[in-house]
Order: sequence, then structure tokens, then C-alpha cells
Amino acid sequence: MQHSTERPLVFSPRERRRVFENNKLEKRLARQVGQAIADFEMIGAGDRVMVCLSGGKDSYAMLDILLMLQARAPVAFEIVAVNLDQKQPGFPEHVLPDYLRARGVPFHIEVADTYSVVKRLIPEGKTTCSLCSRLRRGILYRVATELGATRIALGHHRDDILETLFLNMFYNGKLKGMPPKLRSDDGRHVVIRPLAYVKEADLARFAEERKFPIIPCDLCGSQENLKRREVKAMLREWERRHPGRVESLFTSLSNVASTHLMDRAIYDFAALGALPAGQGDTAFDEQGCEAPAVNLSGAATGDG
Repeated sequence: MQHSTERPLVFSPRERRRVFENNKLEKRLARQVGQAIADFEMIGAGDRVMVCLSGGKDSYAMLDILLMLQARAPVAFEIVAVNLDQKQPGFPEHVLPDYLRARGVPFHIEVADTYSVVKRLIPEGKTTCSLCSRLRRGILYRVATELGATRIALGHHRDDILETLFLNMFYNGKLKGMPPKLRSDDGRHVVIRPLAYVKEADLARFAEERKFPIIPCDLCGSQENLKRREVKAMLREWERRHPGRVESLFTSLSNVASTHLMDRAIYDFAALGALPAGQGDTAFDEQGCEAPAVNLSGAATGDG
């Protein structure tokens, strides 16, 4: 009788800690995405979800987590990954098809030379992102119709949403963020953002652990929007100096008192009159200035 000479694998304390932290991160991301889907009714039975895959860390993570949730969801829904090859010089067109085939994910690669269009219409040195985004959006809406998709999933996360809020306030004079669910420009599609509750830092860690084949996002030669970078740096500095401030800001997006703003289109100030004692609004909040407690789903707890 032969005895096996193989020795059991022994992990170092550091390796065991890494595995533990990665498992915890995966569970947190799945919980946050599942919570966002439930809170905003993003996906229902029979939906065909078109996951827009750019090759960046956020869209890879979104696809990975949605596949994870699909396997254990109480309702059945389909996933099809879609990438738009905009013919940017140096784009490694084999990377995404190879990855998706290996994962067994249904996919479609749409080829459209928007790069040449943008270069022809936008003067050298000017920001190309706005036109590129509009062209990309129109193509994706068309593809969604052709594929019979009922949901278009984009990979914007919590940080994107907050940055957009401040960009609109600072430069457009609007109190407007980036909604987790909306009707598309043409009115024919529903766009969802399953990563709405997820921090960018967690996505970066997840992508590193998963070893996604990341495609650089600067192939077009255009630098990331300077104003967005400034807002991102501002938020990071706030969080460094005042831990919990960014979480409180994000919570405020789900805790809006329209009566205490100044938009006459959403509140009829002209019709406002006196009411019997005890039936009016609270003019000033009585609670202190401490940040609300926050749970791992990304939503605040307590009465706030």
C-alpha cells in the first residue's frame, strides 16, 4: 500500500489575512450591488441586461458582480456584454473577446469609428469627451434595441455620482447628480447603474485581486477632464481631514427636503399658507452636526 507524500497546503498568516479580506470585499460588493438593484428596482424577472464593457476596472467589476448575483438571484434575467470598439489607435481588440469567451459570457462587439469623427470635428487641444460620449451613447442605444435589451447597465460608482453632483453645482448652477436609474435620451430604454453604492477604492482593490485584463482609458490621447480631477481631489482631501464627510454627502442624495430648497418648479411656494399649530414644516433641524451612522450597504441608518 502506497502512502501519499503530498503535504497539505499551508498558508502564512499574511496570506490567510489577504484571503479573508478579499472574501469580505467580495461579499460587501455583492451586497451593495444587490441593495442598489433592490432599492431602485433595476432588474426584474425576464430582463435582458446589456452590460457596457469598456475594459476598465469599473465595468469589469460590474460584469463580474452581476454574474455572481445572476447565479443566485430569485428571478431569472439574462446578461449580454457589449463593447464599443471606437477604432482608437492601439486599442487591443482581442482582449475583451478572449476574456468573455473564457468566462462563457454572451457578448457583442460593435465596431464604429467614432475616433475619426471626433478628431475631425474637435480642434486639436480641445476636450473631446463630450462629443465622444454623445456618439457612444447613440450607438449603444441602437445596439440595445437590436439585441432586445431591456436594461443598459453602466459602470458609474458612488464617487462618480458625487463628483458629478459637485461639477453641476460648481460649473452649471444645477443641483443635479447622476441617477441610479433613468430613462434614456430617446425614451426607449432604461439605463441602470448597479455600482451606485460602491466606492471606487473598493473597485480598484477588487480589480487588482481579480487580475482583470485592464485596457488603458487614455488611448485617445485625451487627458481626464481637469475639473473632474479637481473635484475628486477635493473629496479625497475632505475625507482625509474629516472622516465620514463624504459618506454623509452621499447619504444626503437620498434624503432630500425639497421644501427647504428654492426650486419653484418642484415646490409651490406661491400657494404656501399658514396651517393650524403643529402642522407645519420644521424650519430648523434640531439634530447636531455629527455625520449619520452608515451601514455597509451604502445607506445611512437612524432617523437623521
